[in-house]
Amino acid sequence: MSGKFYEIDPWLDPFRAVIESRLAYSNEREAIITDGKSLTDFANGHHWYGLHRTESGWVFREHAPNATAISLIGTFNGWKEDDRYRLHHAGEGDWIIELGEEMIGHGDLYKLAVRWRGGGGERIPAYVTRAVQDDETKIFSAQVWQPAQGYVMRHSAPPPPPSLLIYEAHVGMATEEERTGTYREFTQNVLPRIKHLGYNTVQLMAIQEHPYYGSFGYHVSNFFAASSRFGTPDDLKELVDTAHGMGLRVIMDLVHSHAVSNTLEGLGLQDGDPGLYFHAGTRRKHVAWDSLCFDYGKPKVAHFLLSNCKYWLEEYRFDGFRFDGITSMLYYDHGLGSDFVSYQQYFDGNQDTDAIVYLTLANKLIHEFDPGATTVAEEMSGMPGLASPVTMGGIGFDYRLAMGVPDIWIKLVKEVADENWELGYLLHELTQHRPEERVISYCESHDQALVGDKTLIFRLADAEMYTSMSLNTPSLVIDRAVALHKMIRLFTFIAAGGGYLTFMGNEFGHPEWIDFPREGNGWSYIYARRQWSLAENSLLRYQHLNEFDRAMIMTGKEYDLPGLQLTETITVNNTDKIIAFKRGSLITVMNFNPSVSFTGYGIPVKGKFRIVLNTDDPLFGGQGRIDASQVYFSIPDHGHYGVTAPHHLKLYLPARTAIVLVQEQVKGIHSL
Repeated sequence: MSGKFYEIDPWLDPFRAVIESRLAYSNEREAIITDGKSLTDFANGHHWYGLHRTESGWVFREHAPNATAISLIGTFNGWKEDDRYRLHHAGEGDWIIELGEEMIGHGDLYKLAVRWRGGGGERIPAYVTRAVQDDETKIFSAQVWQPAQGYVMRHSAPPPPPSLLIYEAHVGMATEEERTGTYREFTQNVLPRIKHLGYNTVQLMAIQEHPYYGSFGYHVSNFFAASSRFGTPDDLKELVDTAHGMGLRVIMDLVHSHAVSNTLEGLGLQDGDPGLYFHAGTRRKHVAWDSLCFDYGKPKVAHFLLSNCKYWLEEYRFDGFRFDGITSMLYYDHGLGSDFVSYQQYFDGNQDTDAIVYLTLANKLIHEFDPGATTVAEEMSGMPGLASPVTMGGIGFDYRLAMGVPDIWIKLVKEVADENWELGYLLHELTQHRPEERVISYCESHDQALVGDKTLIFRLADAEMYTSMSLNTPSLVIDRAVALHKMIRLFTFIAAGGGYLTFMGNEFGHPEWIDFPREGNGWSYIYARRQWSLAENSLLRYQHLNEFDRAMIMTGKEYDLPGLQLTETITVNNTDKIIAFKRGSLITVMNFNPSVSFTGYGIPVKGKFRIVLNTDDPLFGGQGRIDASQVYFSIPDHGHYGVTAPHHLKLYLPARTAIVLVQEQVKGIHSL
């Protein structure tokens, strides 16, 4: 696809002037912010600020233009201000100190004692790369991390796959025990599981340090620090390196849409000036998230955030990012309460052009520094050009999350009996996206599993999940839940326009919800873990869902799905509840009818076919009613003869089942 993204869509013609003015503004701002440097050379704040080893000792720098005095305090000086550890002005709002090698050491804890006119306080450095929490006081401090022998990464990242198959994961809750899991446990126990299932990309949540565990990592305090509650920086490097050695890519959730409002741990009043990194006045506080909003128009903020992008790629060799909360960044009102049913809502002056510039520069930098890196936007408004290359005038994301898809499924499961689902509507909704963008579809992510909500399997099975998931306990409710769980996931996966995502455990129907330790639940971990043993228990039905997910992913990889391919509708019969469609080389036929099985059901295609995936397979908890070894030949309709006569496949379609077929070449027969 060439040209500009707004030349492809005629509905954007009335807004061409607005789009082109944004592009001009973006180019102007880039020149001002970078001062003529390349983005890769510009985004080096992490090499300048913070604590660094030198040939003779250490150097530390902090940007704090409102400060009147700054000292390093820590375990090396009894946490008291000391002239030997006092920083000096270095110009342009920077402060600096050079220290002898013996003055601090690996493992030391420290903070900044910052003073400003009318106040002062202890702060953690803005560019700190490790922060740790005291077990008793729960107070965070910076920590010197300079081991004599750090982890040496050995493996190159695998190349970008044709389709992203994302396994969304949270390291802390990836253990079955009622505690916080670690990077090393994830490396040893979960990475092999992901590899076995066939996913090609691991998306790690909650990596940036955050003071409140229950925030799921979305209230970040220390942007350059890998969360210490899961282990050390070397442990995280080992995780990424091991994944690469297994052929898995690793992307991380990057939170640049807001920051924690805490001042002791975060950047809220780093030097006493509330506007150092964030907006001042009414735009400072996020009205829905109780957090602080970055001022993307400030060059120092852009420098900080762009350096943060480069840091994670450079230091930990992540393969890209899933950018959190993009809708909140794009609009002055954070997109709250908007339904985005009109193109006008993308160009009505409610758009934060400084945020758009920042996101464009971030994507340019990421792809300039690592051409193989992948960026995914968590965005629900459908902003045109968001997932279009910068060269096409877009913001530059490689993918956009199809956030409306899980909403559709949950609404249907909650409000509409499955015998009344409109299948044509579903196919349209699952396949629609802007022509210039690739999307990642999913039935449910971590959002749908949080306390107060329910996962798909829990909505389908409800209380019987507690009593009837055993193979020895017959249950029509569980039979329905298992059948629809497979069909919903298959429909979403096969119809996706570029990629697919699942949250860890949901592939096998992990029961219940996610609820992190908090005062309201007695600080319990019972719902902040993953019960992997359920999927490994041969007496429980979870094993069947796990096996189906693996087969589905492997089938997609073999036949180049869910790549960006044309979807051809073959049959939609809402009375029978039958739908058939072609995607790539595969034909998917689904019978959503809850009670009627069809014998010899005609699907209007021509050729020789065999089944490559069958939800009724006993391996997947099905009843084995379909002979998957059978070869199917289309036959002419009764009364029609000749090569051009309409052909149909005559299929046995049991209730609540789906089959995926591939056409095989046979001499003299060609598909219609």
